[in-house]
Amino acid sequence: MKTRDAIGLALTQIRVQKLKSAFTLLGVTIGVMFLIAVVSIVEGMGRYVEEDFAARLIGSNTFTLRRFSNVGPGGNRGFDARSAQRRPLIRMPDVDAVRAAIPATMTSSIASETFKYASAPGARPRQVQAVATDANYFDIKNFPVTVGRAFTDQEVRAGARVIVIGTEVAEHFFPGLNPEGRQLRVAGVPFTVIGVIEKQGSVFGFSLDRNAIAPYTSPMGRIIRPARDVSSLIVQAPTQADLPDGMEAARGALRSLRGLRAGEPDDFGLITQDAAFGFIKQLKGRLVLFGTALPAISLVVGAMVIMNIMLVAVAERTREIGVRKALGAKRADIMSQFLVEAATLSTLGAAIGIGLGIGLAEIISVLTPLPAAVAPWSIAAALVTGAGVGIAAGLYPASRASRLDPITALRQE
Repeated sequence: MKTRDAIGLALTQIRVQKLKSAFTLLGVTIGVMFLIAVVSIVEGMGRYVEEDFAARLIGSNTFTLRRFSNVGPGGNRGFDARSAQRRPLIRMPDVDAVRAAIPATMTSSIASETFKYASAPGARPRQVQAVATDANYFDIKNFPVTVGRAFTDQEVRAGARVIVIGTEVAEHFFPGLNPEGRQLRVAGVPFTVIGVIEKQGSVFGFSLDRNAIAPYTSPMGRIIRPARDVSSLIVQAPTQADLPDGMEAARGALRSLRGLRAGEPDDFGLITQDAAFGFIKQLKGRLVLFGTALPAISLVVGAMVIMNIMLVAVAERTREIGVRKALGAKRADIMSQFLVEAATLSTLGAAIGIGLGIGLAEIISVLTPLPAAVAPWSIAAALVTGAGVGIAAGLYPASRASRLDPITALRQE
């Protein structure tokens, strides 16, 4: 029997036995639906990080000096919390050493941040992301000020109580008003609003418009870091190719300042976009691994359902098999008929699952901060998996059908 004829016969059986076919398709459909949804969400997260996330949160062509490096899959192997707590804080001598060592073409910005409650007359107190920094911060983070202005180096040196806020902060505390010149209290300390940053949107549901940014020399520095240390120093190079030289210069300066001998590990962290990309890449792999566990179980269940229903079909069509054998059909013809029927059913279930999975991924991306991106390879993999499940599930029933004795089969009522 030709493959085309076998597929036609399989589709005829599906039309004749709609309810049975629906149950046959169900397991594969559900499995493929969740497989497509999981892969689409993970793929969307990966693209989002590569195209937007790292640049917006970490900065373009930058590395960041922190007390600790990233802690996550593949980061800080052998991380010892007790020894890590003995690491020295990042203080101004460290900052000065790095700034003196990096090439003059690079710019840098001190940045300390945490969440604090802010208040203003006539509005409910609300948490904001308090940031203590310097004048370079706005350029490095690409935070253009659309209302008013950013603070200057002179105001940083003077420790002025001025503050630049995000659009969400402005809309909450000063709805319908120009925030310039108005007072905003952060942790009870008054600051004068001098500017509003252009709307930045959100990253994975985390708003970038809740900033309240003031000079690190103002009371904001003491509010965030009572120990007078610094959370981080962000260094920006003219191009990505210049980063390694800047990082080596910073590393050498800090190791020398802290008296670290050759062979001793760094007691500080230097973080780049590559670290974020590496973390997300490993996270994607783990999410796909764990996220496909449920679809895999569903596909196994679907394969068992297909096998059992195909066995029932063999029993119901025993006389048909006997007639075909009596008319000259070979074992291979009978076996291919049932294998193609099982594969057709399973592939049809996979196709339905692909459509539902794409729809589910889109719904999730609308209702949650998780982005979705359908990968072409996942559709191809789903179709191949569907056909494979059908063939694997149909092997035993097809083999059993092909071994039936035609005389015994013709006696079957």
